[in-house]
Amino acid sequence: MTIQMIFKIAAVGILVSVLNQVLKHSGREDQAYLTSLAGLLLVLFWIIPYVAELFETIQKLFQL
Repeated sequence: MTIQMIFKIAAVGILVSVLNQVLKHSGREDQAYLTSLAGLLLVLFWIIPYVAELFETIQKLFQL
């Protein structure tokens, strides 16, 4: 995982939290919830290949 990926995740977190607060204060709780869910799914799709690679590495390590 590169430092760029960490910065991307942090940027999405900051953006989602700001949008969440703005939407909640304007009375749009449903859209705030969907925004949080979309941010979470986006980050998960970025992270899934790294998790799969980690599991493959662990599996190779224990097959020695």
